Amino acid sequence: MFTGIITDIGRVLGVEMRGDMRARIGCSYDLSTVDLGASIACDGVCLTVIAKGENWFDVDISAETITKTSISANGWESGKRLNLERALKIGDELGGHIVSGHVDGVAVIESLTDEGDSTRITFRAPENLKRFIASKGSVALNGTSLTVNEVEDDLFGVNLIPHTQEVTTWGDAKVGDSINLEIDMLARYVARLAEAG
Repeated sequence: MFTGIITDIGRVLGVEMRGDMRARIGCSYDLSTVDLGASIACDGVCLTVIAKGENWFDVDISAETITKTSISANGWESGKRLNLERALKIGDELGGHIVSGHVDGVAVIESLTDEGDSTRITFRAPENLKRFIASKGSVALNGTSLTVNEVEDDLFGVNLIPHTQEVTTWGDAKVGDSINLEIDMLARYVARLAEAG
């Protein structure tokens, strides 16, 4: 489990196809405190550390994960920056919201508008997920816990303050980007209960 509070910006150091995709990710974590088998969310995708060095770790990414996430649209080329978050430990502060690291679908950036020092970003949600997104609710976008400002059909907007843009990869965002979307776990269960009647 994660909180959607990004704790590092990683960089793809290399990718190799060997049945699954293996990626090496550079980071500033103290990897002596990261066990093999630990989970790290990479742009919101929960991945397992399978090897590590002084300032890098390797992950395997299955074909299923590639097709369900923005990796299929954007690729992971060397140099790509990634939002990173280590798994939540008992006693950690829950500063964002409960995030599983299981991406539900891919949203697309429709517009970016400066509003004072902040940036308003409008996304188009996949048709099958739009009903789970509510104004003032939470979503995880590329692993970042964000509050939804408004919703209109399959479009929804969030506001990014300068701090968020500086400590995540959101400062790199542009119209047309594919973004990993994880809906709020509570919204999913409320919708399921409503369907059950």
